[in-house]
Amino acid sequence: MIRKLFFALMLSFHVADVYADDDNQTAIALAMGTLDKFILEFNNRDLEAVAATLNYPHVRFASGNVVIFEGAKSFADRLLYKTLTDSGWDHSHWLSRDVVLSSPDKVHIATTFQRYNESNEPIGTYESLYIVTQKNGHWGIQARSSLAP
Repeated sequence: MIRKLFFALMLSFHVADVYADDDNQTAIALAMGTLDKFILEFNNRDLEAVAATLNYPHVRFASGNVVIFEGAKSFADRLLYKTLTDSGWDHSHWLSRDVVLSSPDKVHIATTFQRYNESNEPIGTYESLYIVTQKNGHWGIQARSSLAP
């Protein structure tokens, strides 16, 4: 009897792990989709659409600064693209995206991305960490830490 109880308990733990893995795989897929949408809209130079891929407050660590955006308007109301295009930037692409931590509602993704000029020549390669969360049913980037200027 004890042996049957032991096996039943072990099976229930295994089943719980399988469901947790399924939940994490779904979260990972949704987080990756969020990053895909983010880079697409970023390359389209549409800050309002980029802002829609974020969760708020949104935190960005870069260039020795920490910036907190309380909402989409504060994110979209800035002159980001002038600085980038002055540096020769035309578009960016992910080179790698590796999940380093995940749960059903939060995924940490270590990324490497590259910036390109109009001739599609690389002008910079940078590492970053994105934290993508689900808040009120919306998957969005909650925080980013980048080694890019």
